[in-house]
Amino acid sequence: MSISQQFCTFVLDGALFGTPVKNVQEVILQQPITRVPLAHHAVCGLINLRGQIVLALNLRRRLGLRDFASGQQPINVVVHTQQDSVSLLVDDVGDVLEVDENTLEKPPETLRGFARKVVRAVYKLPTELLLELDIDRVLDLKDLTSPGDDRDF
Repeated sequence: MSISQQFCTFVLDGALFGTPVKNVQEVILQQPITRVPLAHHAVCGLINLRGQIVLALNLRRRLGLRDFASGQQPINVVVHTQQDSVSLLVDDVGDVLEVDENTLEKPPETLRGFARKVVRAVYKLPTELLLELDIDRVLDLKDLTSPGDDRDF
């Protein structure tokens, strides 16, 4: 008997990413963002989510992908950690998918840099690949101590 897991999926730069449903608090459309001076380029700022102040993180920048196109309205996937909630800005939200562990593959050895740290697994779906993100590692912002460009995906 194989084990399956449910993932909340989202799209970034044409690739399908996901995180276990248990990590996701909610999905919301674009929210006004208050910029934080001198913050790292991956930190867009703060949003007010029904009275809760939540960090908004540009997931494209965090992963070293091309930035959002001019005028593109990102969607907020609010995930929770042991300490806080964080809004991940993504291109689009996909379906909740139930994937079987039999489709699981280890990330390829060719992944370099930050991607190697945050892509936990790859699942083979009928028409595409699902890249499982390790949300705790994505949200570990210790390496974002100063503004700059950390693209190495």
